[in-house]
Amino acid sequence: MDETTLDLRRADGGDLSYVERLLERNGLPTEDVRSKPECFYVVYDGENRVGIGGLETDGSVGLLRSVVVDRSVRGRGYGARLCESLETKARDVGVETLYLLTTTASEFFSGRDYIEIDRSDAPDAVRRTTEFTDLCPTTATCMEKSL
Repeated sequence: MDETTLDLRRADGGDLSYVERLLERNGLPTEDVRSKPECFYVVYDGENRVGIGGLETDGSVGLLRSVVVDRSVRGRGYGARLCESLETKARDVGVETLYLLTTTASEFFSGRDYIEIDRSDAPDAVRRTTEFTDLCPTTATCMEKSL
C-alpha cells in the first residue's frame, strides 16, 4: 500500500452497490445503506476501491459502523488507515467520543484504543440509531473511544 494514494471519499450513487455487496459478503447489515448514503465512505488505493466505513454523528458523539476491507487486501493496514480517516472526519465535525457495535472485530478495535462498555451506557443519540435499535444483535459488543 502506498500511503500517498489512499483516499477516503464519501460514497456516491455509483458506490452504493459496492457498499452493499461488501457488507453482504461480510455478514454486515445493508438495510439502511440507501436511506443513509451520506453516512458511508469508500476508501481507495489509487483508483481501486479497497474498503468501506460508516460514520453517523450527533453533536459530540458519533457511531463508527460498517467498517470492512475487501478480503483480497486484508493484512496490509487498510483497516487501520480507514479507521484513522473516519476518526479524523469525526473529530473535524466536533465528535469527542465514538461508539461502535461489533460481533467479530472487538480485538481489532481494542488495538485501536476502543474499550468495551455496556450497551446501555452509550448515549441516547447513539442508542437511537438504526444500527443500535434494529440492525445489530443485542449480543454485539459495544465499544467507545475518546477522540
